[in-house]
Amino acid sequence: MASEWGWDSGEGLLGIDDPAEWDAAYERRENHLGTAAIGLAFNCSLSEASPRIVRATQLPDTEQRAYAFTAAGTAARLNGELTPELYAALREEGHKGLAEYAIDDTLAFVPFRDLPPWLKRRKVITSVRNKLESWWLRSGETIEDAWQTLRRRG
Repeated sequence: MASEWGWDSGEGLLGIDDPAEWDAAYERRENHLGTAAIGLAFNCSLSEASPRIVRATQLPDTEQRAYAFTAAGTAARLNGELTPELYAALREEGHKGLAEYAIDDTLAFVPFRDLPPWLKRRKVITSVRNKLESWWLRSGETIEDAWQTLRRRG
């Protein structure tokens, strides 16, 4: 069963669709479990993939943990929701850690009403910050345009 997957190279693991195969590889301490978690996110239901993605977020290999968070972001994109366990893993890692893009994907693809309170706060803060930055940049452009107009007249 393990021979059909390239656990040593990571080859083909994005196509893995059997949670039991992932579990067996986890027990064998195979390589590329984070990569395979992305495959589960693509090919399995959220309820099947979620516990494996959460386990992959705790792997000792930083690169594979990063792939596990990519799997969480992929799950948010594809399902428009995450499980409480995945939200907890994202919160534990934090937005400045490996979970940055997964949290951004979650904020973009999960409806606001379905987000946990900590992510709702983050969404509001991010939205306000982006709006203020936009106004600041536009005001600078307006001032520059006015200055150019005054210089041409003078």
